[in-house]
Amino acid sequence: MHYLCDALPWGIFMDSGELIFKMVFVVAIFGISLLVAMYSTYAERKVAAFLQDRIGPNRAGPFGILQPLADGVKMFMKEEIIPAKSDKALFILGPCIMMLTACMTGVVIPWGESLVINGREYELLITDVNVGLLYVFGVVSIGVYGIMIGGWASNNKYSLLGSLRASAQMVSYELAMGLSIIALVMAAGTLSVREIVEQQAGLQWNAFYQPLGCLLFIICAFAECNRTPFDLAECETELVGGYHTEYSSMKLGFYLFAEYIAMFISSAIIAALYFGGYNFPFIDSLGLSHNVQTILGVLIFFAKTSFFIFLFMWVRWTIPRFRYDQLMNLGWKVLIPVAIINVLVTGIVILWRNDLF
Repeated sequence: MHYLCDALPWGIFMDSGELIFKMVFVVAIFGISLLVAMYSTYAERKVAAFLQDRIGPNRAGPFGILQPLADGVKMFMKEEIIPAKSDKALFILGPCIMMLTACMTGVVIPWGESLVINGREYELLITDVNVGLLYVFGVVSIGVYGIMIGGWASNNKYSLLGSLRASAQMVSYELAMGLSIIALVMAAGTLSVREIVEQQAGLQWNAFYQPLGCLLFIICAFAECNRTPFDLAECETELVGGYHTEYSSMKLGFYLFAEYIAMFISSAIIAALYFGGYNFPFIDSLGLSHNVQTILGVLIFFAKTSFFIFLFMWVRWTIPRFRYDQLMNLGWKVLIPVAIINVLVTGIVILWRNDLF
């Protein structure tokens, strides 16, 4: 019962000032997530152009910076089509679930330390759930239903096939991702994302202590976000368009947009769990005020997140995609056994360091 109380403290026990700050912070994080996802589409095309020696978008506004807005207007202006024999309620529900789960994951991410305003301390965190990692995996697992429902409700065999293999891919790689996190939890001794970040002050990043777990988590994040080389979920050359073949207008836009939000949140989680989050070496020795240090930490966190977003894009335009049998073999025959070995080795090291042998 105390888990539930910890998960929902600010909605019941806060005073009006702190509640207003939390509400503003929620809106800000939601808006930033949408803005980052929107301009990730622009950044992806610019990165692709750079890697392929092209110019990329350059017509809509200076340097093409209005291209995401033009794409959004185009999506809204497209004809809205719902297949006559589809399950209309589920057809609409599918993309809504994808958007909802993509936005909900960022609730437990600590974006920075606390801000002190008029002598009061405000946490830059929507809610500090003491089982934050379980919350993240619980929400991420719901996203599978958005894909499955969309393919099933379309009443199209190609959409159904696409949703089946996309769901199988996500479930398979969630297992390896969960096992990679178990080793991190064993080492950290907590499921709270805030506490894991605080333990990485200075250069005590988990990437140095759990390099194999970090690599496994990043690989699985690529698969969870349906990014190359794991973009079999919507491989146009094989399954027309995958699970969202029958979707058009903003329903299709929600599916595509949710993937970019998931990429942003996944990058933030990687930065928080393995690369110190808002921590940075020697930041405490600069002699800065608390609020300035907090703001600098937020900028550092977003810089780390931006690097991993770039990594997602870099890999997409560098590595060819797997065949589906290769993808499943990697998940079940390589990543899961390696993750189990990593858990065993981590347990042995912890026992040895605590002189329990």
